Amino acid sequence: MAQLEVKDLTTRFHTRNGIVHAVEKVSFSLEKGQTMGIVGESGSGKSVTCYSLLNLIPKPPGKIHSGTAFFDGTDLLACSEKKMRSIRGKRISMIFQDPMTSLNPYLKIADQLTEPLELHEGIKGKEALKRAITALEEVGIPDAHKRINSYPHEFSGGMRQRVMIAMALITRPEVLIADEPTTALDVTVQKQVLDLIKDRQKELGTSVILITHDLGVVSQACDTVNVMYAGRIVESATASTLFSSPKHAYTRALLKSIPALQPKGEVLYTIPGIPPDLSTPPNSCSFRPRNTLGAAELCLTDRAPELAELEPGHFVQQCPGCLASERLAVEA
Repeated sequence: MAQLEVKDLTTRFHTRNGIVHAVEKVSFSLEKGQTMGIVGESGSGKSVTCYSLLNLIPKPPGKIHSGTAFFDGTDLLACSEKKMRSIRGKRISMIFQDPMTSLNPYLKIADQLTEPLELHEGIKGKEALKRAITALEEVGIPDAHKRINSYPHEFSGGMRQRVMIAMALITRPEVLIADEPTTALDVTVQKQVLDLIKDRQKELGTSVILITHDLGVVSQACDTVNVMYAGRIVESATASTLFSSPKHAYTRALLKSIPALQPKGEVLYTIPGIPPDLSTPPNSCSFRPRNTLGAAELCLTDRAPELAELEPGHFVQQCPGCLASERLAVEA
């Protein structure tokens, strides 16, 4: 049985300019010890999906309209706030996107690291401080016993990200959600952070949901991948299958956009246009206006395509135009 089973999650934001359909009928399962990637452009619904699971979306204007998310027999989308507080930060932790703003600039690292221990385990004083120092040492921060009393501005970006990882893992959670954990970090530090998460995952047996727009990160770290576009999953498969045999035109476009995979000297491929406005979502294939690697003229125009299992463990939106190859697009 999956550790986390999400079914038909639908989250919308009721704004003055209309209803924003941020996440529509998203389903996935996360196995124990597995790393699952959620990838897509900004605004595709990646973060909102995971914020919804932890009841962190602002209400109002946000509202979870439907769906279930079962974690150890508890539906996260329907449980009380008291129950959620006992899970959030203890059994399911999150590394937020920007370490520069996620840490409180007015509090010492010691105060911020010991807070989860006080709230969830009742550990205070010297024992909590000892656990916090150990947590910093485990994420590779030198002189942890001295730096524990520093303020966030005294750390570099990479070190602050390590502090965020230490804070998320200090309660030894069963699931870790990492929201763009390598954003704004240079390539060397990115690898260090990913290796750190992987090492701690192996040691603790934690399952990881990795939110990113970087397919290079996905190839290094993930077992399975969900590709999101316009609030929906368009393709879901194991990482090896996705990279060796991508089916949806959007997945193929993302892969073709990786500079390292481009032939030397050729113009870099970019996906034309912008994602649709989700306050007025199209009742058709949402990728149709940007589809240059399939056959846009074959895309559905009368309904949104449904996700279906193409082969065991490989799910793809059933849009003829997005499933068409470049060869068929040229012939058409």
